[in-house]
Amino acid sequence: MGSLIVCENMWKIYRVGDVEVQALREINLSIDRGEFVAVMGTSGSGKSTLMNILGCLDQPTRGRYQLDGMDVGTAKPDLLAELRNRQIGFVFQSFNLIPRTSALENAQLPLLYRGDPLKEQRKQAAAALQRVGLSGREQHYPSQLSGGQQQRVAIARALVGTPSLLFADEPTGNLDTASSREILDILAELNREDGITIILVTHEPDIAAYAARELVMKDGKIVQDVRRVAHLSVVR
Repeated sequence: MGSLIVCENMWKIYRVGDVEVQALREINLSIDRGEFVAVMGTSGSGKSTLMNILGCLDQPTRGRYQLDGMDVGTAKPDLLAELRNRQIGFVFQSFNLIPRTSALENAQLPLLYRGDPLKEQRKQAAAALQRVGLSGREQHYPSQLSGGQQQRVAIARALVGTPSLLFADEPTGNLDTASSREILDILAELNREDGITIILVTHEPDIAAYAARELVMKDGKIVQDVRRVAHLSVVR
């Protein structure tokens, strides 16, 4: 399939006063199109910093990061914003929905930024909501939806721009076991049927077991890289 993500000796260094903090160190990583990868590690291990850089929300201090052949480390902010809008979807633990906005309007938000025709925006947003099992809930507000349903709206919003890469940052952290299973099943299906590359950030081994590849981080470095057959019933 070819590599979608390539990192070569990538570092991220922050300066806090006189102290230099090495958030990422010597990251060498290749992720192929269509992979489902879990990134694990304790708080402070560097997994969120890695996600921010891979998701074009930040840039490395040194080393190289290439996304689909483009050197992200030298890209201008407007190009990074376009990359995020057209190639990348994000799903977060806290859903990040707009409270006084319907499910349909929340889902169509990325298309609004693109300036697509309003009719086409609504059509694509409705299709994305249907894809995650929310047909008939288009006009519901977040307060009228369960936590699992709100996360489905967030996934629909991430999907509406037809991304090639989807980041899920602790997507089940606020959900019960049954809702967690439903969300993970949706992610697995999107990976399997739509070929979307998925990077799942978690600290829970049973959640990471949904992925076919697991990266374990410690002190800003990748200390384990394990490939396996994904087990899709671990939280049933």
